[in-house]
Amino acid sequence: MAQIISVLWIVLRPLARLYWRLTRPLTMGVRGLVLDAEGRVLLVRHSYTPGWYMPGGGVERSETVLTALKRELDEEVGVVLRGEPKFIGLYANFREFKSDHVALYLVEAGSYEKEPRPNFEIAEAAFFALDAVPADTTPGTRARLKEIAEGIAPPELW
Repeated sequence: MAQIISVLWIVLRPLARLYWRLTRPLTMGVRGLVLDAEGRVLLVRHSYTPGWYMPGGGVERSETVLTALKRELDEEVGVVLRGEPKFIGLYANFREFKSDHVALYLVEAGSYEKEPRPNFEIAEAAFFALDAVPADTTPGTRARLKEIAEGIAPPELW
């Protein structure tokens, strides 16, 4: 099933990008930098695109960024927030859309419960040491992790 979704996404992605450019000139997304008690970060690998990412997704119409974060973390990886995440920054990302913006939140150990559930969108999810993430972790994800590890102020661009 995951292979079929992956192939379909490869074929349909250029059409989807064109559709998004025309119908969504401004988009908003959210990602969660989820840490466990050992300081490891939770990353996901999607079934439809290569690479490892921090969990998250799009903010839906009539939804706040924080509500979207809670929904996406629960849907993708079964992370149910019990405490308030810390806002890290708001980034612009102009690669995929005309004007895509991504809010990043830090979700610290002890502020959530993990209730794993099956999800066709997520092929794999795992915790990794900040300095030992998989080789195919996306450049944007690597940059955000480096900023957190080294205490660097967030830049404007993802």
